[in-house]
Amino acid sequence: MLDRLSLRLRILLFFALLAVGAVAAIGAGGWLVVARTDIPGLAGPILQAAILGGFLTVFLVTGIWYLFDTHVARAIDALASAIRTRALADVNEDIGPERERAKYLGDLAPAAGAITRSLAATRSALAESVARETARLSAEKARLEKLLSDVPVAVLLCTADYQLVFYNGQAVTILEAGGAPGLDRNLLDYLREGPVTHAYDRLSKLGDPDAATDLICATTGTGRLLAGRMRVLRRTDNARRPGFVLTLRDVTTDLATHAAREALLAEVFDRVRRPAANLQTVIGVLSEDANMAQSADLTAAMLAEVQSLSAAITDLGKRYDEGRSDWRPMGQIRSRDLMDGVSAQFDALGLVLETEGPELILTCDGFELALFFRWLGERLSANGLARAFRLVLAEEDGPGAVFDLLWQGTALPVGDFDTWLNDPLDPDLPDLTPRAVLNAHATEAWTEAHADGWAGVRLPIPNARRATFRPAPIEREVVYDFELLSKERNAVVLESRLEDLTYVVFDTETTGLTPSNDEIVQIAGVRLVNGRRVRREVFDTLVDPKRPIPQSSTDVHGITGDMVKGAPDMAEAGRRFHEFARGAVLVAHNAPFDMEFLRRHEAAIGVSFDNPVLDTVLLSAVVYGQLEQHSLDALTARLGITIPEEARHTALGDTVATADAFLKLIPMLKARGLVTFGDVLGEVRRHGRLLKDLNTSGSAGQS
Repeated sequence: MLDRLSLRLRILLFFALLAVGAVAAIGAGGWLVVARTDIPGLAGPILQAAILGGFLTVFLVTGIWYLFDTHVARAIDALASAIRTRALADVNEDIGPERERAKYLGDLAPAAGAITRSLAATRSALAESVARETARLSAEKARLEKLLSDVPVAVLLCTADYQLVFYNGQAVTILEAGGAPGLDRNLLDYLREGPVTHAYDRLSKLGDPDAATDLICATTGTGRLLAGRMRVLRRTDNARRPGFVLTLRDVTTDLATHAAREALLAEVFDRVRRPAANLQTVIGVLSEDANMAQSADLTAAMLAEVQSLSAAITDLGKRYDEGRSDWRPMGQIRSRDLMDGVSAQFDALGLVLETEGPELILTCDGFELALFFRWLGERLSANGLARAFRLVLAEEDGPGAVFDLLWQGTALPVGDFDTWLNDPLDPDLPDLTPRAVLNAHATEAWTEAHADGWAGVRLPIPNARRATFRPAPIEREVVYDFELLSKERNAVVLESRLEDLTYVVFDTETTGLTPSNDEIVQIAGVRLVNGRRVRREVFDTLVDPKRPIPQSSTDVHGITGDMVKGAPDMAEAGRRFHEFARGAVLVAHNAPFDMEFLRRHEAAIGVSFDNPVLDTVLLSAVVYGQLEQHSLDALTARLGITIPEEARHTALGDTVATADAFLKLIPMLKARGLVTFGDVLGEVRRHGRLLKDLNTSGSAGQS
């Protein structure tokens, strides 16, 4: 039992025992004197002397204990905490303040300083060596991440329990309707369970790591259909089921486009079949009876059917051209790149080409258009019309643009050009004709003669826009932690090791310091998975408090009333944060303050914040003792964490600082024998007079 007591408490018990022993010795000595003496009346003075001696002894022992506690016990505790901080929390600062407090401990403080400096030097040398040795691997890892982030399909790696271990940017795009995916979250929160679990069961029974299966699944939020392909990983541990890789592609758009095309084809046959049949009947009647040709009714009927057939074909052709871009998606090509490619084609033919025009973004097939202009230049040269050309691009009033291939000399006859359009563009592409290229781009081309001696061929491009500065690209980096594949899971939070739990560290900014009356104006949170902060999984939103923000509060966090206009209210922001924190332990600095704001709005939000809660104030008290300062500034300074001035007293800045501090406290808690969440919870409850405990028996039992 004594080994569970702190050093200061043990010393206190030692001095208490010493005081009790001294008083007992004085009492026993006085009793022996009185018992063996024959002097009458001596008992009274002896008793008075014993009482006085006892009080003086207790006073003297108490004073010595106080000095010993101040200059020895507390100094040793501070020195031990400083050494543990530098050993386990990766802090390299010298133990200057602690050395001053331990000045009465002789050579202990200088020896501890030497040890920590040596540890820092060794750690620095080791880090430098590791950095050099892993530079090549880091570069390869970065290239791999870049390649995977640009893969045009969603790629997910999951454990056998369907927990996410890896996902790329496309996965965020496809699954975000059900809430942004996150490491260690369950895939079945985003995809309907049946197809995924059935596919995994089929592959697991095969036991063939090279086998794969295709599946059709749907998202849980919007029911969007996805085409998937699953492959089970090779088994590395016979005691555990292997994970799997799942690739997903959105087929809803493809199905809609296919359905529209099929509907149009069905309508073509329906609208053309009837008038064609009627015309066939009329022509049959005319062939049987020549006198019927003079019938006005029959002639009118035939004309009506011809007009109906012509109108149907015209309308259907127009709709076909309008929808062609959906069936054959075009790329976004810069006009400068396209004209440079055409110039290269003309140079290869020995022709001269000058290009001019604004920088536009064209919606087209650049490869086909380059072949079209090369073919046209080659045919014009072969027919002796020109060998020097100008390719001019001009904007139109609407959304399109127009190309003019110009030359000095005789114009190309319209009939000849129309005949050319049916020839192959290239001998290697016999099925690709100029007319097919024009049809694919829903456009036409024609010849023109200009008054200044120039002739040309004009080719409109239906979709074009002015090129602007490209906006900052959306980061689509991959997120992963492969250690999650081999991680043992325990559903009971109290029995879970600290490093096995998922945490959401959060902070709020408010209109004031009274949870019962004030409101939240900002909520921020970050996720900690497998002992590290996931950089891309961040929650940060302003909140409209539906009331004025006092200037005194704005002076602290910098949030004004204009900034929160249009922001979600507390009900919406609370629902989003609750989804972000689902299944995680909540961590905050001075957690009762923030939790009081959240729990006051549970009815409006429609959810209950029953997550297990840890408070870094109490964790700091466990590690450093209650007599130290436990503010966020003091804790981060003690752990060597710097909060940028512009980030202090912002929800996200304080959240990141709290998360970094919490990650450094975990190994220090483990060094004290606090390995599981239940161990930590039991220890922090001893510090209940600092802050109230937010974990009831119901909220800390299951994740």
